[in-house]
Amino acid sequence: MASLRDIRKRIRSVKSTQQITKAMKMVSAAKLRRAQDAIVSARPYARALDQMIADLVSRSEGLSHPLLTPRPARRVEILTLTSDRGLAGGFNANVIRRVVRYLYEHEKTVSVRLTTVGRKGVEAFRRRHLEIRKDHAGLYAKLSYDTAWSLASELTREFLEDRVDQVLVAYNEFVSAITQRVVLTPLLPFEGAAGEEITPDKLRSQIDFEYEPSKQAVLDRLVPQAVATRVYRALLESVASEHGARMSAMENATNNAEDAISRLTLNYNRTRQAVITKELMEIVSGAEALK
Repeated sequence: MASLRDIRKRIRSVKSTQQITKAMKMVSAAKLRRAQDAIVSARPYARALDQMIADLVSRSEGLSHPLLTPRPARRVEILTLTSDRGLAGGFNANVIRRVVRYLYEHEKTVSVRLTTVGRKGVEAFRRRHLEIRKDHAGLYAKLSYDTAWSLASELTREFLEDRVDQVLVAYNEFVSAITQRVVLTPLLPFEGAAGEEITPDKLRSQIDFEYEPSKQAVLDRLVPQAVATRVYRALLESVASEHGARMSAMENATNNAEDAISRLTLNYNRTRQAVITKELMEIVSGAEALK
């Protein structure tokens, strides 16, 4: 049986851990609010941009763009978004498992390489000896639309120069503070316009417009912008999901620490009572022996 000193030391250790988990929960809760506001603001713009491209393509026969042209997917690149830090529950593990499952399902038909954002992802994939084309270390520290545009331009260049046939993005989509959904979705070729069936109810208006300088020029400008917007949105979704997952994990850890402290305190009191009872028995036995 553990001594009273050992139990007291364990209680102090668990209380110190509980203070850390409480602080991490509060920090994540504060960051989550800002990240949630950012992703809620970005979603309508991304949807409107996709709809604009869909309207433009559906109204114009023969209008095309290299990023809208599908190819047989033999060479695939996956942009994986994880976090730089752990202690976020299954946030990183879920994305890693989804990518590994895709590799397992397509290992005989597709050649896959990875582009990683987040230290946890690159560490896990290196342990599995997977091909990593490039790791964008420290991107979250300088996250902005410009960095997303740079990342999207890099992936677009790989696609246009025929080094890959398809680009996918794997990330956690933010649903709520306690719910994140793992998404593995195509990024290139851009399927928001070319991959969806256009029906009259999806079009905002049946009336066409005049385009300046031309429909093709507008499309050439909108499609790369839409790709960058999707990358930016995925990064924002990942950041918000990370804070939500960490807040939930730290809340569970704090509650578990409280339960552990209660159990240890009960054990401490029982052990202390047993020691006192033993000492009383020894005193009574010694007194009886002196009679």
